[in-house]
Amino acid sequence: MDESVSDTLIQPINSQNLDRMVHAWMGRLTQGLSPAALAVAYFDWAIHLAIYPGKRVELAEKGLRKLHRFIHYALHARDPDCPLCIEPLPQDERFTGPAWQESPFNLIHQSFLLYQQWWHNATTEVRGVSRHHEHVVNFASRQILDVFSPSNFILTNPEVLETTIRKGGVNLYEGAMNLWRDWERQAAGKPPEGAEAFRVGKNVAVTPGKVVFRNRLIELIQYSPATGTVYPEPVLVVPSWIMKYYILDLSPQNSLVKYLVDRGHTVFLVSWKNPGEADRDLGMDDYLRLGPMAALDALSAIVPDRRIHATGYCLGGTLLSVAASAMARDNDDRLKTVTLFAAEVDFGEPGELSLFIDDSQIAYLEDIMWDRGYLDGKQMAGAFQLLNSKDLIWSRLIHDYLMGVRRPLPDLMAWNADATRLPYRMHKEYLTSLYLANDLAEGRYLVNDRPIALSDIRAPIFAVGTVKDHVSPWKSVYKLHILTDTDVTFVLTTGGHNAGIVSEPGHPRRSYQIATRHDDEKYVDPETWQAIAPRHEGSWWPAWQQWLAERSGSRVAPPATGAPEKGYHPLGGAPGTYVLQP
Repeated sequence: MDESVSDTLIQPINSQNLDRMVHAWMGRLTQGLSPAALAVAYFDWAIHLAIYPGKRVELAEKGLRKLHRFIHYALHARDPDCPLCIEPLPQDERFTGPAWQESPFNLIHQSFLLYQQWWHNATTEVRGVSRHHEHVVNFASRQILDVFSPSNFILTNPEVLETTIRKGGVNLYEGAMNLWRDWERQAAGKPPEGAEAFRVGKNVAVTPGKVVFRNRLIELIQYSPATGTVYPEPVLVVPSWIMKYYILDLSPQNSLVKYLVDRGHTVFLVSWKNPGEADRDLGMDDYLRLGPMAALDALSAIVPDRRIHATGYCLGGTLLSVAASAMARDNDDRLKTVTLFAAEVDFGEPGELSLFIDDSQIAYLEDIMWDRGYLDGKQMAGAFQLLNSKDLIWSRLIHDYLMGVRRPLPDLMAWNADATRLPYRMHKEYLTSLYLANDLAEGRYLVNDRPIALSDIRAPIFAVGTVKDHVSPWKSVYKLHILTDTDVTFVLTTGGHNAGIVSEPGHPRRSYQIATRHDDEKYVDPETWQAIAPRHEGSWWPAWQQWLAERSGSRVAPPATGAPEKGYHPLGGAPGTYVLQP
């Protein structure tokens, strides 16, 4: 056969594309988690544990001491004055019921907690293991142990066992039906049961307003005034693009947007497009230019000669801090204040979310996104569920499937199920530049090919952290104090990344701490701040609204909706069209 003919018949395999196709297929099975990253972490831990016999001896001694404590407890457990072997962690509420303190369930849960503590000792403080790998192994081992928690099984959970006996097993039948319906919905790509009760534009996201600007990436909503006069400075809200905006405009009783409008603020809010395959090449620079910068230009045209209270939530807050830094660098003083809700600007210690971010994991995600041009929101949601698996996975298993009780779905959880996608290029850039390289905090982040610095921001900052935040840990959010040279008012509120922000007045069991550090005052570390900052009961929303009001001018007549003469025509009513995209 002619050699040139054989060359045309035998084409070389594109090895990179082959890798991507394999990883894209694997990603559907692993929910986007890299098996290689997990294997490397466990190997790092195992090989170092193997070459440190002293650590193994220490673990053996700890195991024997825990066994001795357990035997002593078992022999004296009937004595009401006998203390427990081990107290659950403050956030672990699995074994708090009185039935768990009765024999034999007290012995069962105490032995589990001791075993869990031993594994924590085994997976931490092994010399030579990288800090990241230690966290990965500890987290993964904790997830595996949680699978076998006695609370997850009928015979070892006294509350489930009592319910099963009392109901004659009907709870298990009802739980099986719940499981079947959930599986059917998941297989069909439908939202969880009960989500249909919340319809965007019908009973959530119903604050009146108009879309006054639209581009490829955002719709800008201007909300209608609810008072005869308003503060002159408008409020611009930039939510994260990994969530739909209406978390800030849920039901009327817990809508932050409505709360502001009812108190005389003119509110503009960015609604991000849910990207698809055609948007794969949108990057961080596009999100900055088409997002907050385009919105600021619109506000400057609609409400001219007014400075702006800019607000960002989660990654929307990170992007807003980029915009504020670039504006300060370029002597653009349109921002009156900057507010950041659960938003990190220093990613050196991003909490447990960093477990899913390293070079191996990012390469794996790139290949998964290459297949379709975006990361499916369900994969991101799965990672967030693992971060709080006790509440979001195992608690649901017990109540819905073992107890057979379907708890009503609140509006916040219905919103949580309305996942969004992330474009290939943008997701890669923000993971690499922000999480891996920490360019923003370290002065290497480029806007228009020039570096920006957070320390250039002179507008006063109001920052909110939440105690139980697994996505943006409050101590990481607190680093604003050492990265900026302006007045920082910091709030630490109870709740988590979402529930701590959606914390309307009247919400039960809510409290917050608040304190201001002026730019000429010395730094206070987060632990000391938490110990000395005044605590207040209730919602932090009134404190923020008062902070905005104190930095606003005398009230004036409400501005017109849009500015048709400048090209900003009302394009339709809120909530717009982008938020409705599946």
